[in-house]
Amino acid sequence: MSIESPAHSNYCHVALRAGTASSGRPVFETLPARKVGPGTYELMGSPGMVEGCAAGDLLKIDADGLFQVELRGPNLCIQTFSELPFSAESLESLTSSFAPLGGLVEAPADRRFIVVTVPAAAGFPAVEAVMETWAAGVNALLEWGFSNVFGPDGEPLNWWHEAQA
Repeated sequence: MSIESPAHSNYCHVALRAGTASSGRPVFETLPARKVGPGTYELMGSPGMVEGCAAGDLLKIDADGLFQVELRGPNLCIQTFSELPFSAESLESLTSSFAPLGGLVEAPADRRFIVVTVPAAAGFPAVEAVMETWAAGVNALLEWGFSNVFGPDGEPLNWWHEAQA
């Protein structure tokens, strides 16, 4: 499912299925993308709710918002949630911490979640160190995790090894 921009015919927004509401209706997350073929899009931003993809991935998306990753991009996607909105200071701190790794930190205006896009080449130890140090300084209960590293069975997807080869 996509909404194309008339100004830039290749650039659009795609609606990916994020889950199902308690009413049974599907929930979608809208993300910037670039159309590269029929039903095929390159994500230009990492999702905050959808699992399994990141900015730079090439996705085949059906009319219901369900997708398959056709080709992995170079990025990890980290999603962070808290019981309370994140403070502007904590968002700024995380942004500064990821800058040396080439990471991009984003959040909606209400800061109810944070999304980090960082090159897998930065390495898991460096990314995990930044997240753990930052999380220890946040005065709220929070959860963070990689959204495009593990499959449905919890096993690592290992796509980053192929990207480094």
